[in-house]
Amino acid sequence: MKGNLIIKPGSRVARAYRGTVDVAHEVARIEKELRAQADPVRSENEKRYLKSDFVHVGVPMGPLRKIAVSAVRGKPDREDVLALAEALWTTTESGRPVHELRMSAIEILIRRVAVLDADDLGFAERLIRDSASWVYVDGLAEKVVGGLVVRIPELAAVLDRWVGDPYFWIRRTAMLALLAGVRAGDPDLDRVSAYGDELIGEREFFIRKALGWVLRELSKKGHADWVRDWVAARTGTISGVSIREAVRHLPPADADRLLTAYKAR
Repeated sequence: MKGNLIIKPGSRVARAYRGTVDVAHEVARIEKELRAQADPVRSENEKRYLKSDFVHVGVPMGPLRKIAVSAVRGKPDREDVLALAEALWTTTESGRPVHELRMSAIEILIRRVAVLDADDLGFAERLIRDSASWVYVDGLAEKVVGGLVVRIPELAAVLDRWVGDPYFWIRRTAMLALLAGVRAGDPDLDRVSAYGDELIGEREFFIRKALGWVLRELSKKGHADWVRDWVAARTGTISGVSIREAVRHLPPADADRLLTAYKAR
């Protein structure tokens, strides 16, 4: 495997190389352990499913996660975490990113999101803008971006900008980042409503799905009445993808009533 990591002298990532983690050693170890789990059949099937031109080793998420997070068992600090994630994300083989190494970077950021600070939202944004698939965006959106916003609520103002961003993966991130608060039992209902209204007319499948997922999770977390009322006021504009997800955990009578109104519009 050939790395293409570029470190600018004096940068945050360069400074991290003087930390407690031997980044090059950890990347090599992770890559070696992943290769030991390689499944060529899974690799080809995964590439086909994701429509990916990356290198795929063919490792299921369970073993991949275990291998990746072993790098942070010693609870490295913020700069070491960022350096390791950067190195894993940017390492290439034959000029192509390696799927499992990028997923490892995400798993490491998720596991150590508690040491990240407000400035690191920009790092997460850069990874998302360098992504072209839900398989990378979704973990970053909910667990990293969402985790930061839950801990540092003023960062939600960034999501307010992202929901109107030209890049649809950033717009999806703005919505999915709200899942962290939903799952923590402290949903930002004002933003769910505002972002929902902003995105409800989108034709992009991944945006429609994200809206439906957030509404679905809200209903599972004790806000079924809120979801019912929000959707009921918008059956004329909501997409089929969104409403089918949104009503999945509503009482059957409410779900049937909303779907009937949607179909009759």
